[in-house]
Amino acid sequence: MKPHSLSLALILCFGVLVAPPLSVAEGLPDLGEAAQAEFSPAMERRIGESIMLEIRRDPAWLDDPEINSYLNRLGNRLAAQSEQARQEFEFFALRDSTLNAFAMPGGYIGVHSGLILAAASESELASVLAHEISHVTQHHLARLINKSGQGQVTSMLALAVAILAARSSPDLAVGAAMAGQGAAIQNQLNYSRDFEREADRIGLGLLERSAFDIRDMGSFFERLQKFGRLYENNAPGYLRTHPLTTERLADMGNRIQGRPYKQVADSLDFQLVRAKLRAQNGTSRDAVTEFETRLKDRSFAGSEAAMRYGLAQARIRDGNLGAAETELNEVRRIKAVSPMIETLAAQLRLKQGDAPAAVKILRDAQPRFPQERAIAYGLVEALHEARLPADAIKVTETDLLSYPSDAKMHALQAKTYSLLGKRLQQHRAQGEAYALLGQVAAAAEQFELAQKAGDGNFYEQSQVDTRLRELKKRMADDAKRAKEAKQK
Repeated sequence: MKPHSLSLALILCFGVLVAPPLSVAEGLPDLGEAAQAEFSPAMERRIGESIMLEIRRDPAWLDDPEINSYLNRLGNRLAAQSEQARQEFEFFALRDSTLNAFAMPGGYIGVHSGLILAAASESELASVLAHEISHVTQHHLARLINKSGQGQVTSMLALAVAILAARSSPDLAVGAAMAGQGAAIQNQLNYSRDFEREADRIGLGLLERSAFDIRDMGSFFERLQKFGRLYENNAPGYLRTHPLTTERLADMGNRIQGRPYKQVADSLDFQLVRAKLRAQNGTSRDAVTEFETRLKDRSFAGSEAAMRYGLAQARIRDGNLGAAETELNEVRRIKAVSPMIETLAAQLRLKQGDAPAAVKILRDAQPRFPQERAIAYGLVEALHEARLPADAIKVTETDLLSYPSDAKMHALQAKTYSLLGKRLQQHRAQGEAYALLGQVAAAAEQFELAQKAGDGNFYEQSQVDTRLRELKKRMADDAKRAKEAKQK
């Protein structure tokens, strides 16, 4: 599927299955609780997990632990200020130049790289995340489904998967989804304005309580509206999926007016993430030229450290490791501190063929940034390059005690066991990785392979047998629920 079709496909999935408009009066107190009575958070999570299976396979999926880790830190800082946030959130990035972000059932929130680059400040980016968090905490999707009946859940999910999977012919897929559904989509757009106002109001509160500049919410949405006026036939995706009216802008302005002015500095990580994304745009030579020009002309709003970091990334991409080393030394001279700088240094050492040096950099960085997932992943991978799989296993075992639900670390552990020739443990670890990603059938297959490996002790074999029974039961329960949903 083309990346730019992703958000439109998702909104269509939700739009084509709803009943006539909800009548949600603006200004009502938080209504999210009422939605949970019929449409449970567990059900929302299952639907979100299923759609995420398809999104992770999409070419637009940005599997970058540093960018996604930053989005999760920022998003969870905002969600922590919500009285309704009684669930986990997962924020992720998609490589897409369009300005868009979207919330899905179960707390999954996607952000296009184009939106991150378009945000002039961290508060602007935070304002969009706060808005999307509010869609989730208010259970807007659940309120739609409850109105149309739970029997539509399976149909909605099937349609979502079908559209997202139709990568080879997205126009045809979207056309099929829209056939005969124009009225339903229009209904969704009609009442979504009420949801948008509710998300604006609650999101603004999250932004303020999280110590961001609330004025940046209004300024960013105003800029989006101006952009839409200039390019009427190519308006930002965010305006198509989140209708922005003059009334909404006025309401935001009224809420902001009179609040005390608070200037908030951007974090270094916000600037580094943007620099990293910019270094990946276009050709490597174009990226190098852009950063060199900005540094020469001093035409950058962020820090010099972020510009030099971006230039180092672009230099590595261009194959000029010596020049990248020079820029990294300049970043060090400025005394910038971030885990992203340490992973860049380790990446450079690996490119230079010095795996032991990369291991040392990441081992030194780990106690300084104990929660940074990219450092943990990088350390395991560097130990693989240094041909130290026994040390890598110790790292994965220790890490998974603190992060047992980290699918990527389970997958790295599987690779490490493979290097050690431990087949039962390899398939067991890979099975856990699949299970955490919601790929239950693939997980069961891995545990069946683990059963047949023949190199485990009695205790390990018993654990595999028990886990396989759990997975098969889960598959049977899912099949039963699907059958019951079809019969409704």
